[in-house]
Amino acid sequence: MMSESTRAALRAATRNDVDAMAEIERELFSDPWPASSFASLMEQSHARMYVAIDIADGVVGYCVLLHVLDEGEIANIAVMPACQRRGIASRLLDLAMSDAVGLALRFLYLEVRVGNAAARALYASRGFLAIGRRRGYYRDPIEDALVLQWVNPADMAEKSST
Repeated sequence: MMSESTRAALRAATRNDVDAMAEIERELFSDPWPASSFASLMEQSHARMYVAIDIADGVVGYCVLLHVLDEGEIANIAVMPACQRRGIASRLLDLAMSDAVGLALRFLYLEVRVGNAAARALYASRGFLAIGRRRGYYRDPIEDALVLQWVNPADMAEKSST
């Protein structure tokens, strides 16, 4: 298990990471993506995937960013339970947001369980705001999702100068 002081390295995901990503997915989510979904996204130009790697444990987290034109979606972000609360999700999200800026995306969207206070706090700390609610979006257990939006600061600056 990753020690408190160890910082996981972040990098772009590769085909070799797919099985580990799917394993984390199965451990955390009641409706997990199969490994084939991750593998398929590897081939897509509109998808960016990042992993957090620990020397001892291998892949301990991942993030999936999808983008079309000037909008993006954080489709998934996950960290192994034993490695949570160590800033890994924050760093993965920051990397995805940095890529969003580099891709000139104006907006990022994501869904989060209403009851996931830790994730909601993370997203709020990065400027994501609730713009909607999807009733019964999650299952097992059934729970609403909040739809969150982040606006690229460059886009806000451009609007305020016009």
